[in-house]
Amino acid sequence: MNKQEILSKVKVGLGKVRPFLQSDGGDVKIVELSEDGVLKLEFLGNCSSCSMSNMTFKSGIEENILREAPEIKSIVVINLAVN
Repeated sequence: MNKQEILSKVKVGLGKVRPFLQSDGGDVKIVELSEDGVLKLEFLGNCSSCSMSNMTFKSGIEENILREAPEIKSIVVINLAVN
C-alpha cells in the first residue's frame, strides 16, 4: 500500500473525531508520514494547550487512526500538552 492510500485511511480515522475537536475550538493536522510508518500530527487551536489533549489523543485520535490504518507503526503529536 502506498503512502497516499495510507494517508487517505488516516483522514477517515481523523474524520470520526474531528467534529468533536472542532466543537471545542480545536483541530488536528497531519504533519508527516515517514517511510517507516511513523505518523506525526499537530494539535491546533484549543487542542494545542488543553490539559485533556493526551487523553483525547489516546482514546480518540490514536484509536480511530489505528483502526482505519493498521499500517501505521506509531503516532507522535509534536505539540502534545504535558500537564
